[in-house]
Amino acid sequence: MKWNNFDTMQAYKELQAAAKVCVKKALSEAGAAKRIQSFTVPFAGFEYNYAAKQVDADILALLQKLADEQDVIGKFTALLNGEAVNTGENRKVLHHLARGQLGSDVLFNGKNMRSFYLGELEKMRRFADDVQSGKILSSTGKAFTDVVQIGIGGSDLGPRAMYLALEGWAKKHGKRTLKAHFISNVDPDDAAVVLSELNLETTLCILVSKSGTTLETLTNELFVKKFLQDAGLKPEKHMAVVTSETSPLANNPDYLASFYIDDFIGGRYSSTSACGGLILSLALGFKTFEAFLAGAAAADKAATEKDITKNAALLDALIGVYERNVLGYETTAVLPYSQALARFPAHLQQLDMESNGKSVNRFGEPVAYKTGPIIFGEPGTNGQHSFYQHLHQGKTIVPLQFIAFENNQTGKDIEVDGSSSQKKLLANVVAQIIAFACGKEDSNPNKVFEGERPSSLLYAKELTPEILGALLAHFENKVMFQGFIWNINSFDQEGVQLGKVLAKKVLANDMPESLKAYSDLLHIL
Repeated sequence: MKWNNFDTMQAYKELQAAAKVCVKKALSEAGAAKRIQSFTVPFAGFEYNYAAKQVDADILALLQKLADEQDVIGKFTALLNGEAVNTGENRKVLHHLARGQLGSDVLFNGKNMRSFYLGELEKMRRFADDVQSGKILSSTGKAFTDVVQIGIGGSDLGPRAMYLALEGWAKKHGKRTLKAHFISNVDPDDAAVVLSELNLETTLCILVSKSGTTLETLTNELFVKKFLQDAGLKPEKHMAVVTSETSPLANNPDYLASFYIDDFIGGRYSSTSACGGLILSLALGFKTFEAFLAGAAAADKAATEKDITKNAALLDALIGVYERNVLGYETTAVLPYSQALARFPAHLQQLDMESNGKSVNRFGEPVAYKTGPIIFGEPGTNGQHSFYQHLHQGKTIVPLQFIAFENNQTGKDIEVDGSSSQKKLLANVVAQIIAFACGKEDSNPNKVFEGERPSSLLYAKELTPEILGALLAHFENKVMFQGFIWNINSFDQEGVQLGKVLAKKVLANDMPESLKAYSDLLHIL
């Protein structure tokens, strides 16, 4: 298998020379309806529509050529078969395996890794059942009512976003059992505020740290344990742990139970492992988590298709590369028109920017082209009353990714002025896509909208566990595919390490003069 820099590809050179597409013209012509219908890719309960993107048949042909030149699906197959595609850390990448067997058997030190993940899944099911049935009780013999996840980065952002996305659905369907809460920031106010609102006597805590050495997480663990002790409770009867089998936290009597992940699943890809699975199973029921995994597995399977017009994740990735490296767009906005996905853009921010914010290729050699974009977003319609002004009339063109659902989760709605709230929400989606693409002419320059702001739409009937799993996997696979195309390693994150190292030096009073000067300014020591 050949790993080549993106700018050596013939398709890249041809894309640079190709005629640019005017999406305003395409959507304003008589054939707009046909374009919207034909520029749609169904997958795993979703429809990915890219009619408002600046592509046509010629650009799509070149994007297919680029995918083939870079052997993107071949590299995905190698990943699924257990090859160590994480070259920075010489590791396999197995988050797909945690939700289904798409490749051959993956063995490590004689252990079948799919069997290992299934074993941890069964442990989570039994533990969740025992907590929910009252077989496992608190240190005072009471049933647990709340669960708190203590973690940071991928141990917090993904699981928190997934829980919030399904909380309303679970309430409607009678699936919610324990109320979930999250502590991530080492700022003591974070933990103090969360814990002060809970009955600690009926609170179960999950410590999530793969290495078992994450400073912020271990600090917060001690903070939580002190709260429990001050309340006259035994912390070991109120805490479970998700970690690796080789960490100092493994098989530790300080925890009710231990659940294991490994170095082959990075934090930002860990929502479908025990990192997300334990709290989702406890709070929403194990069957809900199983359905979430099934949706992710369905999207993974769809992502193995070589034809880009039948592979939404690969097509989304290629269009993103085209926008970044040929059209020169620096940023992408993720705009979910669903309040349940309020924290989903924050998770995608970490997923994308921590994965593909790189300046060297997978062999450590500098690259001459730009890689991952800056990601931001908020739920609509809130964003419309915030940063959409800049998106519509600012000088920086930002590609947009809309997410919308035909039905809301709770089933509750109201008719106002002849239409429901949900219809008003969807009307805003349609209006924004067309407004961004086509703009508006006006005699008043202040009211002119230039348009030509490209967007895509991910659309499904309702945000269910299966649909959420598919949505998550779509973006995980999109980011992975872009890493393959750019020839970078999307599975390490050296950029997060330097600050951690220097923070430890500050605390140990072992620092150069520049650090000491700032430390003195902040009165740290």
